[in-house]
Amino acid sequence: MGHHHTRHCSAQHSPRRDEHGRGGHGRHGDFGGRGELMRGRRFSSEDLQLMLLGLLAGGDSHGYELIKALETRSEGAYVPSPGVVYPALTYVHELGLVEADVVGNKKSYRLSEEGARYVRERQQRLDEMFVELALLARKMKALRGAMAEDGEHAGGLWVPEFIEARRNLKRALLQKNDAPQEEQRRVAAILARAAAEIEAVPPAAGTRGGPAV
Repeated sequence: MGHHHTRHCSAQHSPRRDEHGRGGHGRHGDFGGRGELMRGRRFSSEDLQLMLLGLLAGGDSHGYELIKALETRSEGAYVPSPGVVYPALTYVHELGLVEADVVGNKKSYRLSEEGARYVRERQQRLDEMFVELALLARKMKALRGAMAEDGEHAGGLWVPEFIEARRNLKRALLQKNDAPQEEQRRVAAILARAAAEIEAVPPAAGTRGGPAV
């Protein structure tokens, strides 16, 4: 496939590859860098490519800096691995959407004119994804506040009963640290029922509780 044809495809179709950098419609994204800590859809390969291009619209960056930018925007809730980001950058570079300079042992990427046009044409979708990252950041902050030892990290919004219940749960789980498998399964079932019940009953309108997520 000639270079001209490849560049032509970039103008007609959105660049897509799977989590290994191959063509496809794969989904990826490590929430928190240690698995999917928070519920929510994973961004597709095409989504990640567009977000990387959107970040490059703000200035030249190394791959690591782009990963950190996504981590910062989401408060650590969305941290795509280098094994996903670098193939994505290579792919959009092959399409002519970015240009790259090698400085020392690092590559610095910048948006090409074609890449800038590509981003402008998809600005609405890009804005939507960055809003999603902001929402993930809010949820991550609330989660950290809920798991803190006191209410200070949540802006002091956690009521004493909530804090005490959380401490009791932590203490009970620690006591089961060496429990046999059957006991672990029993505890897991209790936690699953509790989580389902908590999620199924939204707070009443106007009720003061933890921060909105």
